[in-house]
Amino acid sequence: MDILEKLFGSPARVKILRLFLFNDGENFENADIVKRARVSATSVRTETLMMERIGLIKRRTFFKETARKGSGAKVVKKKVRGWVLDTKFKYLAALRSFLLTATPMGQNQIIQKLNTAGRSKLIIIAGAFIQDFDSSIDLLVVGDGMSEVKLENAVRSIESEIGKELRFALFSTQDFSYRMNIYDKLLRDVFDYPHQTILNRLGTQYDSGSFSS
Repeated sequence: MDILEKLFGSPARVKILRLFLFNDGENFENADIVKRARVSATSVRTETLMMERIGLIKRRTFFKETARKGSGAKVVKKKVRGWVLDTKFKYLAALRSFLLTATPMGQNQIIQKLNTAGRSKLIIIAGAFIQDFDSSIDLLVVGDGMSEVKLENAVRSIESEIGKELRFALFSTQDFSYRMNIYDKLLRDVFDYPHQTILNRLGTQYDSGSFSS
C-alpha cells in the first residue's frame, strides 16, 4: 500500500477509490464510506468533493432501508443523498485496471490480520483477491477455537483495503475434514476453480483431486 499512498496522496484516498471503482452502480452515503473504507468523516468529505470535481463520482439521491426507532422490527425507506461512480469518467478503465493489478495487501499481511482471531491452520484466497469476480467465495479459513467476532472484524479490515465485500467461510479442522469427505459443494467451488493457498499447517496439500469419491 505504501507505493499507492505516495502515488495517490493518502491511504484514505486509495481506499475510497477502490470502494467506488470496484462497486460500480452502488450508492454510498458519506456514513457508508466511513464504515466500509474505515476512514475518517473528514477524509470522506475532502476526497468525495475532489472526486466529484474531476468527474469520477457524481451526486445521487436514493432510497435506503432503515429501521424506524421505537417501531419494533418495522423497516422504512428513507430518501438520502450520496455518491455513485460516474461510468463516463474518461480514465475509468485505466484507473480500475491499475488498481486491480496493484495489490493492496501482501499475503503475510492477510495472514497476520486473520490470525488476530486465533491460530489459523489453512488459509485459501480466491475471488476478489485474484481478480476472479465470478467466484462464489473469496476466503476460506480453517482453524480451531477461533473467534468468529474477531475474524469478521479482521475480514472487514481487509475489505477496507481492497475495496470489496468478501465472501468468507470459517471451518474447524474436524468440520473441514468432514466436508472434504462428503464432496461439499462450497469446497468444490474453492478447489475446482482458481485459488491460492497462502497458509497450510494441516500437512496435506489440497486440490480438486483431494475429495473422496
